[in-house]
Amino acid sequence: MMRQKKICFLIFTLLFVISFLGPSGAWANVDEINLTAFYPSVGTVKNLQTLRDKGFINIPNLKVTGVYHVKELTNYEEAKKYVQDNRLDWFTFHPVSAEINEKNIFQTNPCTPEFVKIIKDSDGVIFFGGPDIPPAVFNEKTSLLTVIEDPYRHYFELSAIFHFLGGYQNESFQPLLTGNPELPVLGICLGAQSLNVGTGGTLIQDIWSEVYGKTFVEDIIALGPDCWHNNPFIKLYPNERLTAYNFHWIKLLPDGFFVKVLGFSEKDHPRILSSHHQAIEKLGRGFKVVATSPDGKIVEAIHHTKFPNVLGIQFHPENYRLWDEKFQIRQSPEDKPFSYWEILKNNPPSLEFHHKIWEWFAEAMKKNHSRPKAKCS
Repeated sequence: MMRQKKICFLIFTLLFVISFLGPSGAWANVDEINLTAFYPSVGTVKNLQTLRDKGFINIPNLKVTGVYHVKELTNYEEAKKYVQDNRLDWFTFHPVSAEINEKNIFQTNPCTPEFVKIIKDSDGVIFFGGPDIPPAVFNEKTSLLTVIEDPYRHYFELSAIFHFLGGYQNESFQPLLTGNPELPVLGICLGAQSLNVGTGGTLIQDIWSEVYGKTFVEDIIALGPDCWHNNPFIKLYPNERLTAYNFHWIKLLPDGFFVKVLGFSEKDHPRILSSHHQAIEKLGRGFKVVATSPDGKIVEAIHHTKFPNVLGIQFHPENYRLWDEKFQIRQSPEDKPFSYWEILKNNPPSLEFHHKIWEWFAEAMKKNHSRPKAKCS
């Protein structure tokens, strides 16, 4: 009898242990907060690693899943090696092979189950920067200044956004965020443009020629840095190792996210790191403009009116070089070397502005994790 009791106890203990094991045999932590990162390149991993190490994303139990489509052209094996070499056990990868193409982006398609799972399993989602979106997906001809580099990345990410938020392309489509309306979704640079196009908006295909009517670099330089959205000097001095980025300040709209939610004033002029030649034109479904360039001609941030934690920003608060005080760069051949950190530090409230974006995102993820979620279908 005693032996039978011991056997029963051992079986019970074994079943109890197994119930806490994940599919890979590792301990499954129910308290893990899960971030889904589209485009998990080496740069993306480094950016998230720095934000985590610096405490800007202050989530000790953070787990990140990098999601990508197998037809994307980025070499994700390099990112996997970086993760392995640096023992980043909090970062994993999830390739998707289901069929996606230009014709099935904005409808239920073979990738739909993947998108449902992302919303079900995630406490936050980020779409990162990258190359130009093929204009055909927003029903425009392709400018000679548009450079199409990785179409399947765009098909996959735009379809994900359409599934998450819905769009003008099919207004009867039920967005997945309806079941989790406070899920934080952040789009950075291309990510902001993708949020807009994925919901039925359009893009300016080249800022300098379409907005400012300039076709010569020297004329663009004459406009001054507050009208530059990347660094024009790199076109003239390729051997000078100049930064491709430009800093300029942005205008925060009084009824927008940065004032109403983050607590800044419309009189605040934070400086931001910028590198893009395209911009949001017609707004996608559900979005409003919450920040612009100094002259008001370029949309710098959009915020969703139905889903309060969906934000698109046309600048780069994630760049790990922002927080490296020793990293030196020049913008023009005449410049003395400077760090991105110096620019933020010497132009308040720029540092606070960047910190608060990540503080908001981290807190929104924590709240989403503890909030009961409706089922997605």
